[in-house]
Amino acid sequence: MNTFGERFRLSIFGESHGAAVGVVLDGLPPGFAPDMEAVREQMRRRRPGQGEHTTARQEADEPEILSGLFEGKTTGAPLCCILRNADTRSGDYAPHLPRPGHADLASFAKYKGFADYRGGGHFSGRLTAPLVFAGALARQLLPGVSVTAGIREIGGHPAGDGCRTDVILAAKQDGDSVGGVIACKVEGLPAGLGEPFFGSVESRLAALLFSIPAVKAAEFDDGIRLAGLRGSESNRYPFGVLGGITSGKTLSFSVWVKPTPSVALEQDTVDLRTGLPAKLTVKGRHDPCIVPRAVPVVEAVAAVGLLDLWLIAGFPL
Repeated sequence: MNTFGERFRLSIFGESHGAAVGVVLDGLPPGFAPDMEAVREQMRRRRPGQGEHTTARQEADEPEILSGLFEGKTTGAPLCCILRNADTRSGDYAPHLPRPGHADLASFAKYKGFADYRGGGHFSGRLTAPLVFAGALARQLLPGVSVTAGIREIGGHPAGDGCRTDVILAAKQDGDSVGGVIACKVEGLPAGLGEPFFGSVESRLAALLFSIPAVKAAEFDDGIRLAGLRGSESNRYPFGVLGGITSGKTLSFSVWVKPTPSVALEQDTVDLRTGLPAKLTVKGRHDPCIVPRAVPVVEAVAAVGLLDLWLIAGFPL
């Protein structure tokens, strides 16, 4: 499914090397005047081609709004935004040689060979661009709420600026890649947001967090460390969520991002034409570490999920 939400609904579409990627947002209140420069700033944070730590692919990521906005204000109708793809090299991808660690083989099986394989198609991290657009609008609608994420670890090392540069560049020079951990805090949430069990804050946010390509683990409120404490110790922790519902305290969570699967080293794969083992050296332009560009994506999906829960709870905007 490419759609999320009940009251604030988001649908993403497009492929990495198609004409564009985009999003349809349903549930925006009429008369909302989005700060488009603030939106562009969020898009710039995720945009590729910003130095040796990122892919060399150049995309402007300028939002092109097709519907739902009139004279600078939302109409109440679905808002559709596209982000055009301009800098693609489709010849770098071989449809018969699935890249290890990517969705190539799984999507080939699911869609019987008809999926767009170029640049990962619909499974590409390129689809996080419309997520950031949606989150940029959502965070403007959450009154008094701040969503701030940052890098906690890179390649197993605490992420000071020097460490980040050294670890990522060392992997890049080896033709390899690294992953990391992103921590996020949400402040200003009122108590009472969220629904029991399947509508819990953690349930909804986890669904969105795991929709980000390469996210493989998540924890809320230091859950991993708390599992090793006694109840008398754990009960003193300032939980942001209890019973799936916000407590009024700071909501914190972290996500673990695997290393970029596209590496320059020769790897084992299978030739889909013959079913026999094959060797593959991935071509194309790829991030040696996607963690820095994933930070605004984590913030964006958190804002999307929280706005939906905000509207479900009937809190005023």
